[in-house]
Amino acid sequence: MSELKVIAQHAGTVLVGQLAVMAFGVADTVITGHYSDAALASLSVGSAFYISVYVGLIGIVQALLPIWAEMLGARKHKAIGRSLRQSLYLCALITAVGMTALLFPGQLLRWAQVPDLMLGEVRQYLAVLAFAFAPSLLFRVYSSFNQALGKPLLVTWLQVGALAVKIPLSIWFVAGGAGLEPMGAVGCAWATLVVNYLLCGLALVMLRTQRLYKPFRLWQQLERPDWPQIGHFARLGIPGGLAYMVEVTSFTLMALFIARLGTAASASHQIAASVAAVLYMMPLSMAIACSARVAFWLGAGRPEQAKRVVLLGIKLTALISLALSAIVLIASQQLASFYSANPEIVAIGSSLLVWVAFYHVADASQALSAFLLRCYRITITPLALYGVLLWGLGLYGGYTVTYGGVAGHAATHSASSFWAASTFAIALVAVCLLLVLWRAVHNSQVTRAPHTASD
Repeated sequence: MSELKVIAQHAGTVLVGQLAVMAFGVADTVITGHYSDAALASLSVGSAFYISVYVGLIGIVQALLPIWAEMLGARKHKAIGRSLRQSLYLCALITAVGMTALLFPGQLLRWAQVPDLMLGEVRQYLAVLAFAFAPSLLFRVYSSFNQALGKPLLVTWLQVGALAVKIPLSIWFVAGGAGLEPMGAVGCAWATLVVNYLLCGLALVMLRTQRLYKPFRLWQQLERPDWPQIGHFARLGIPGGLAYMVEVTSFTLMALFIARLGTAASASHQIAASVAAVLYMMPLSMAIACSARVAFWLGAGRPEQAKRVVLLGIKLTALISLALSAIVLIASQQLASFYSANPEIVAIGSSLLVWVAFYHVADASQALSAFLLRCYRITITPLALYGVLLWGLGLYGGYTVTYGGVAGHAATHSASSFWAASTFAIALVAVCLLLVLWRAVHNSQVTRAPHTASD
């Protein structure tokens, strides 16, 4: 089977599952938007905080994918099983950090000056999601494991099935009915909690019953912590997770700052953020598929084949991202009206979607590059670039233009200023990461040192 076909099948399967997961958020946005503008604004702030915490910590687990894929390429099946069990210790630490942040968000919410009318609902929303964090993390381990094996279909079926449960639950919990009081945005969190436990339980059943997993001997007695191996996870995962967190928080923290502009601006930003997140699923799927193949070939001692996968991934991602951005530009008004019936929100939202279209082209390129760099064990450089450009130029620059003014120009007090600054910043990140990736690929052709543990 050609690399193009392997990558297309893997990425396509992952994309379906990722879109199903993203549909959770889109459905919540639509449901709360039609329930009330206040609930939509609370969801915007609450989901921004949750995603900031969740993505950064989940990114640590996602960084384990190239480790397992490389072991697979080196045919070290038993080592994969031991590695997976050791990852559970890392998951326990991540869960403790995540739950603490979600249960005690007061300091950050006050720092962001979230309006008092939103605070109560946002706090309740985050408290419920704190108890949904552990099952979500464990399911992500299962997902990353399958993606490393090049077998994402089992994950996708579970994610699509979960969507069929999530939507009616969100409708019921948000609006109430059948003896249940309306819960607004908090209802979305309760629906997420139910779905996360369902997914985690089904993943355990699959691991126990499917023949695919037998060569890895997963169900051995849990060994004591192997600190050198856990340290290896941390050295790759923590910088990768932090980079992912900086990337996403530079995006989601806009919601906290934009909340000061009022309900209409906050709700409009939620529309733009939702569309941007859906678009991101394409490069994310390509990045997962390509990184699994690149790590596999590196583990097999075939760096020249890994280089071909890198080049193929860059070309495919660029073409698809340009096509998707064109669609958003053409249909910006229709997309905004899908989320809300409020004319003011639709008008502001459609103007933000123009920026989203340009943002996506750069975002797709940098996402693919960052994932592939993990295969070459390069994580610090992306983290530094994200911190300086996305937090510095993008987030701080957007804040300055919006609320302080620049070079004698008055403050704009417009959400579009945040999006303009972030688009410029993500474009610079994309260029820098492509250059770093090209150098890493070139260096791997010269020498290739083994990274995986012995079987």
